[in-house]
Amino acid sequence: MPTNWKESGLRWYWIVVLVFIADQVSKQWVLTNFELHESVNLLPFFNFTYVRNYGAAFSFLSDAGGWQKWLFTFIAVAFSTILTIWLRKQPTKMWRLNLAYTLVIGGALGNLIDRLQHGYVVDFLDFFWNTSHFAAFNIADSAICVGAGLIILDSFIGDDKEKSQNGQNDNKAAKE
Repeated sequence: MPTNWKESGLRWYWIVVLVFIADQVSKQWVLTNFELHESVNLLPFFNFTYVRNYGAAFSFLSDAGGWQKWLFTFIAVAFSTILTIWLRKQPTKMWRLNLAYTLVIGGALGNLIDRLQHGYVVDFLDFFWNTSHFAAFNIADSAICVGAGLIILDSFIGDDKEKSQNGQNDNKAAKE
């Protein structure tokens, strides 16, 4: 474990702040400038559409009656706390995991504020093909997805695996 926070993954925490601010500013802009369900077509496959999500990803549990707000609040706080603890325990050079954790934390906190402030999450990025629309999402959702993808990627090509492979290659070279 790193001896101080500057040597730990906490040094990457500025990304949490960046994601959080970008997410909240974009949502505030949408709330100020759009009516609910108002949509502007920007590209042949992309609309800017204001919708409300009372559930989780893909509106999961959106019609559950209100208790889901507290479940998702607990999950966001718990995951953010756990990932922050893990950031403190790993070295700053583990860039892929540090970036992944901070993206997830920033996104979770951005959506958490929406749930607590409005009772729903503001979504507005609407991609589609012909008449098939992907679930609308926001910057926080994007950060969470990219972070999760980086965690999965790191499980296959993480720093430890790279070091152990390099060590095995060095042993083979020494034997030859």
